[in-house]
Amino acid sequence: MADDAERRTGQGNGAKSGQDRNGDTILQAKLKDGTLKMYELEKELSPIDAIRVRRGFIEQETGTKLENIGIFSIDVDRVVKRNCENMIGTIQVPVGVAGPVLINGGYASGKYWLPLATTEGALIASVNRGCSAITKAGGADVRILHDGMTRAPVFATDSIVHAVQVCDWVTAHRDELKDAAESTTSHGKLTGIVTFVTGTSVFIRLEFDTKDAMGMNMVTIASAKIADLIAQATGARLVALSGNMCTDKKPAAINGIMGRGRSVVAGVALTHEQIGSILKTDAKTLAEVNYRKNFVGSARAGSMGFNAHAANVVAAMFIACGQDAAHAIDGGTCITTVDLTETGAYVAVTLPSLPVGTVGGGTSVETQQECLKLLGVAGSGTPPGTNAKKLGEIIGTGVLAGELSLIGALAAQHLARAHQQLGRG
Repeated sequence: MADDAERRTGQGNGAKSGQDRNGDTILQAKLKDGTLKMYELEKELSPIDAIRVRRGFIEQETGTKLENIGIFSIDVDRVVKRNCENMIGTIQVPVGVAGPVLINGGYASGKYWLPLATTEGALIASVNRGCSAITKAGGADVRILHDGMTRAPVFATDSIVHAVQVCDWVTAHRDELKDAAESTTSHGKLTGIVTFVTGTSVFIRLEFDTKDAMGMNMVTIASAKIADLIAQATGARLVALSGNMCTDKKPAAINGIMGRGRSVVAGVALTHEQIGSILKTDAKTLAEVNYRKNFVGSARAGSMGFNAHAANVVAAMFIACGQDAAHAIDGGTCITTVDLTETGAYVAVTLPSLPVGTVGGGTSVETQQECLKLLGVAGSGTPPGTNAKKLGEIIGTGVLAGELSLIGALAAQHLARAHQQLGRG
């Protein structure tokens, strides 16, 4: 047990024998003179020892003690192969919970505690208040609108006539391209092909059903197979496997319009009494804040998102649940709406692009796996794909809770006070 604990925590540095310390010194000297590369340490040592030696080398090079980075609980054997190169330790992000929140989704049904990893004081308290409002209102209605991960190779052609010929060939040979793509994966299915021409450049936006995986690796490999076939058959020259019309990890209107990953919509009907007692404002003021801030203000700023802080909640849940943190930018395309009703207001969020998965990537890291288990979505669903859709609905509900609370705080003029109390302790 002691050996396992040491392997999983990265500890035991102070208990190294003189022989071990001497071995570290020799390896660090080789790193210094360049006869050994940092990425080669795992070939010489076990992962935990490689991490220790690498960290010691960086400490020497920078004159910085990295004692806390060297404390961790995850099993690094898989992490160093699949998730992180040149590993020296971990960064710990505080994780809190909001909820429970009642969800009436197509895949998520019941009450859930939402894990959020953040260092921003007041964020979890805000989401927690939104969760309370949603639950007291009878729960959030949530649905998946669309599901598809994309990759868009770009080709160079000889002329605009050649470019159109390439597009026509792709349309005519869709079944052949589908068979080729699906020969590379046991799970992925090609569900869409859209072509775009800009001068002599041709972009082929390929969309896949990736089941419970977020799917970027899957669609990249499948897209490479398709791109080779297109180039061979049409004479177009493949310039880049990703031509930025996918669009991956960048703010893009195409993701907001066509969707990418899981497209989610969530809404809740609040009564006048609930708006007054929980959010400390009224329906008319809530709607005006949303209109002038999220619509007029966003339009005036040229924003691609029309929301209060959707990416805040997306990022916190992505980090907690082992998602690719850079995809949190997709949360920024959220549109928040507030419709006045006879009994109060109906508040909704539309998230066209949530690239999430429950298998692969960072979902297998032990701490993140625990958060997925907390939500009941770890691993592959039955049937495949249901767990990832369920996670998308849960995150969509978290965004709705965050939007409700922040818009309510702005409407009640409570924002500065809340950050004074919670953000500054």
